[in-house]
Amino acid sequence: MDISPGLEGEMEMEVSRRHLSSTTGNFGADVLSTHEVVLLLERAAREAIKDCLPEGVITVGTRVDIRHVAAALLGARVWAHARLEEVRGRKLFFDVEAFDSFGLLGACRTYLSEVYQERTPKNIIL
Repeated sequence: MDISPGLEGEMEMEVSRRHLSSTTGNFGADVLSTHEVVLLLERAAREAIKDCLPEGVITVGTRVDIRHVAAALLGARVWAHARLEEVRGRKLFFDVEAFDSFGLLGACRTYLSEVYQERTPKNIIL
């Protein structure tokens, strides 16, 4: 299967204690942390292309432009939907949105690059 615009992926999770901002040092903020929202958004993007990557090729995130607009509480079910919008060589551009039962949590444009898995990080040119 080719990696081409229009591919879509989804990911969901339940907010647990380890996902809260308060767990990572923002004491008193018992809501889903922004870095966990970013992880959810990137995982949805990877889900869109997981069956399309050639053997030995993985993706790495290279940029995330995010708007985190609402809070999700402990125990909330949250999900993300990603759509591949553009492919430029090894660079993949996704629009991704995250939701909970109340509505939009955040949205981003995330950029992933294809790399060969056996290369060491110092040899990866993004």
